[in-house]
Amino acid sequence: MKRKDFIQQVGLLSAASALSMEQLFASTWVKSSFDTLDKIGLGLFSLPSLLEKDFEGGIKMLAEMGYSELELYGPYEFSHESAKDRWNTITPMLGFSGSGFFGRPADEVKSIFKEYSMRVPSIHTDLDTMETNMDAFAKAAEVLGFEYITLPAIPDERRKTMDDYKKMADTFNGIGENAKKVGLKLAYHNHGYGLQEVDGQVPFQVMMDDTDPELVFLEMDVFWTTAGRANPVEYLKKYSGRYHMMHVKDMKPITYFAGDGSDAPQWIELFPKMTTAGDGDIDLDTILKTANANGVKHFFVEQDMVQQPEIALKRSIDYLKTI
Repeated sequence: MKRKDFIQQVGLLSAASALSMEQLFASTWVKSSFDTLDKIGLGLFSLPSLLEKDFEGGIKMLAEMGYSELELYGPYEFSHESAKDRWNTITPMLGFSGSGFFGRPADEVKSIFKEYSMRVPSIHTDLDTMETNMDAFAKAAEVLGFEYITLPAIPDERRKTMDDYKKMADTFNGIGENAKKVGLKLAYHNHGYGLQEVDGQVPFQVMMDDTDPELVFLEMDVFWTTAGRANPVEYLKKYSGRYHMMHVKDMKPITYFAGDGSDAPQWIELFPKMTTAGDGDIDLDTILKTANANGVKHFFVEQDMVQQPEIALKRSIDYLKTI
């Protein structure tokens, strides 16, 4: 072979080799950048009746399915009396009474979670307790290790007008500052209301624009965001870095609130549209990848009070493992 041809071929081989390595690294980066879904969590409101009857058995079942993170819901022993009263008024309709630690002391719950290698990054709680008893959250976090205290919904009476949303922004900033002092983070979970324009403004966006992004974080509920006629992908990008958690829910067919989503009857009306992740019409694949790219750290499957959780929740996590 002539020297010129030899050098040319070596150059081509080197270029091809470099390209292959570049493709390899690119492929590796894409895989490693989506490793967060290796830790799939579950919101415990998905199976409250089962947990009330057999708490440890339910946690064991979830661990065997592959879930490794949990999100608890209140009220708790330390919750404000108003939260307990509201809970007691609805339990007859729900058909169960268990919540919080399901009647167990925090140390016992921690022991069960440890036995099945479960972490608790977040707990859902109420606004009154957030405003009046931050020290109780700090003490509970020392036992259970959670990082986020998350508000599942703003009370009806405190989100009637645009001024209410602006006041709530100030309230959130204050709670977020107090949470930070004890090593916690405040997160707000959207429930579908406040996502439609009112006099040319979107209440949710007005509230977010007035909150400190270093103090107030977000948990997106994919189902309720969709029901409120908002695009989850657009919101994840608009508030990139503020969404730290996500409730992964699917819907079939895509259905919107009859009104503005501001009251419980409109939420309950859509419950039958909630389905196992991957079985519905929401583009979860695109949403989850966008979420990962924009700072979401914890993904919780949630299918409120689902029938046959041993089947439905297994199908959800099996689907998510394929993304």
